[in-house]
Amino acid sequence: MAQRRLTDFFARRRPGLRAASTRAKPTWRTPSPAKPALRARAPPSSGSRKRARPPAEPACDEPSRDKPAPPARRRLRLQADAVPGPGSPAASDSLEYSSPSKKTKKATLSAGQLPRRAPQEDKVPTKVTFSELKSCLQRARELGARVQELRASAQRNDDGEPSVLEAKGSCGEKAPAYQRFHALAQPGPPGLVLPYKYQVLAEMFRSMDTIVGMLYNRSETVTFAKVKQGVQDMMRKRFEERNVGQIKTVYPTSYRFRQERNVPTFRDDVKRSDYQLTIEPLLDQEVGNMGPQLTASHLLQRRQVFSQNLVERVREHHRVFLASLNPPMVVPEDRLTRWHPRFNVDEVPDIEPAELPQPPTTEKLATAQDVLARARSLISPKMEKALSDLALRTAEPSSLGSSSSVLPATPPATPPAPLKGVSQDLLERIRAKEVQKQLAQMTRRPEQEQRLQRLERLPELARVLRSIFVSERKPALTMEVACARMVGSYRTAMSPEEMEKHVQLLSELLPDWLSLHRIRTDTYVKLDKAADLAGVTAQLARLARAEEVL
Repeated sequence: MAQRRLTDFFARRRPGLRAASTRAKPTWRTPSPAKPALRARAPPSSGSRKRARPPAEPACDEPSRDKPAPPARRRLRLQADAVPGPGSPAASDSLEYSSPSKKTKKATLSAGQLPRRAPQEDKVPTKVTFSELKSCLQRARELGARVQELRASAQRNDDGEPSVLEAKGSCGEKAPAYQRFHALAQPGPPGLVLPYKYQVLAEMFRSMDTIVGMLYNRSETVTFAKVKQGVQDMMRKRFEERNVGQIKTVYPTSYRFRQERNVPTFRDDVKRSDYQLTIEPLLDQEVGNMGPQLTASHLLQRRQVFSQNLVERVREHHRVFLASLNPPMVVPEDRLTRWHPRFNVDEVPDIEPAELPQPPTTEKLATAQDVLARARSLISPKMEKALSDLALRTAEPSSLGSSSSVLPATPPATPPAPLKGVSQDLLERIRAKEVQKQLAQMTRRPEQEQRLQRLERLPELARVLRSIFVSERKPALTMEVACARMVGSYRTAMSPEEMEKHVQLLSELLPDWLSLHRIRTDTYVKLDKAADLAGVTAQLARLARAEEVL
């Protein structure tokens, strides 16, 4: 008996089991709806495991014998951006092996989407392009206007006029709050406070005087470039020639300014032959010293003089403001201790800079107009007279036109009418009282201000002190105990020494209600509990009002 091989065993198939499995397969596995045509064309399977290929169509094989046959299986892949047309080769190949129902669905989908996508894709770039063009055009117009404004401002600067941007920055832009309300935020009692810009200028003068003193004491030529760098390092602010002109306006006898050249600069950007602004402090010649020095006492004295000059300038503006009131007020300068309540200190106009020496201009014939101006001296007198007569005749019509274009002066504004139902005499009396109160407030000394503040606190302190005596049930208390209890009961923080001054003032104003008794080393406070507290507080309020008017 011949021995069997392993291949003979695997070659055998059981057709009965194969047919049963194929018959039972549709019961538990649903075929894909996309492949009914393929299964319908497939021949019944024999004993082989290989799947039968679909037969090639004769219509497609005849014209493409030279070309390679298409692959057995292809998948239809639709791109999201573009759908291939029905005549393209890709579409014919991809739709070759798909079912007729799937072909109709995809055809309707492509036919429905293509007309809707095309206008949408055309509209979006058009809108974006139009908006971009519109914004670019607007930006170009703004830049053109900006360039024209800068050219005009540069031309005005060449002519010596202030630029448009500086005028807008000084008038249109609003200063920050820490500058506009600088006077209100000053610590201590109110007084003759300087505006913020004046205080900055005073600090610039102090820094400039310090730098100039250091260089001057070393016998070194003081130039503006050296002072500018030192002041900016000290203050962390910009220091320009305009600030030097303001310092000269406030304190004219502080420095001597000159334009000099051949000054060693030790810098590459400045030539030795260029003119430079030199600064020399003006000092009194001291006896016995050949060269005076700018000492610390001189610096302090000059700083005080500069501050007094600044205060005097603010006084002038304050005087103008008082004269513009209704009715006008006149305050003696030696009695003025604070500004008027409605006088806005921080809105005082800026100091106009004084003119500094400029480098001499050397005449250079650069243009044809300069050449004609130089050749004017060579013209004969008759020709010069004829030219002057012609200039006068052309100037007369322009002067007539300018005089005719002058508008008539506007009539002065009429004062506002008084309130209806209120007599003029009553308004005058109210204004007189208000002026008297403001005058007393402006001429009040610091000691009087402290006394008035204590008087305003006395009514509340009287109530606190009486409640302390009632709770203690004692006829007298020591000054230390009474002040400690009052400090703990008062609404604001106060030291015991300050509270003792209030108690002494209270005993001075109302000796019948509160009395102080000195016994050995202690001071005792005695209070009349039977007195009416309402009458006591009313009397203290009357005294405070009377003190305020004085």
